[in-house]
Amino acid sequence: MFKSLKNHPFAVEAYFDSSTVFTFAVPKEQLEHLIPECLTLDTFQDKWAFIAIAMVQTKDLRIKGFPKFTGNDFFLIGYRVFVRYIDKRGKRLRGLYILKSETDSPKMTFRGNIFTHYNYTTTDININKENEKLEIYSNKSNFKINVINNDDKVALPTKSPFLNWKEARKFAGPLPFTFTYNDKTKEVLIIEGVRKNWKPKPLKVENYHFDFLEKLQLENCVLANAFIIENVPYQWEKGRKEVWK
Repeated sequence: MFKSLKNHPFAVEAYFDSSTVFTFAVPKEQLEHLIPECLTLDTFQDKWAFIAIAMVQTKDLRIKGFPKFTGNDFFLIGYRVFVRYIDKRGKRLRGLYILKSETDSPKMTFRGNIFTHYNYTTTDININKENEKLEIYSNKSNFKINVINNDDKVALPTKSPFLNWKEARKFAGPLPFTFTYNDKTKEVLIIEGVRKNWKPKPLKVENYHFDFLEKLQLENCVLANAFIIENVPYQWEKGRKEVWK
């Protein structure tokens, strides 16, 4: 009974004040061991696979249909791999596989680990805004970003594999689906996300550091893009399970 609670037993809705996403391109061979057997990497040019780090200011997260005053406000950091999955109907689904989730809310850590498989831990989050400049950092998690959010034309990161922002937006995240896998029962849990007002805006990156990424010891890992998305109503449908193969 308690294990089944982790399978997203009800639909959830929330509002994203902002979602700042850094996507890193990595030679695909280096990420294959991080995903379960039921998934394949979502690649670019059959060479690059991707890890996205999303930093999200979330408001009013609650069970779908409940009033806003029952919701919770918190900051979320999600570390995710871009993947694909072919479901039992033969449909090719594009989505994310969660490596780790962090939040500044102990309440969200507790509840998130009851109702999801996303491995929440609690950390500190510090945000500084000055005009178009944005700084987000955590002392405990040892990460820091400095970006500029304005309307000027922004160049892609120097070593990005993408030729233009149109290509880069395909790997801006989040994607329609998130997947969890039980290797003992061969069950795949599929959670579908539904969003509105999704308009990724390129960011100029001044500097960044993510300790989590450093610990993965990935070679030739390069920043592929950085976006901010603001004022987004979002919801997750109730999880559905199916047996793989």
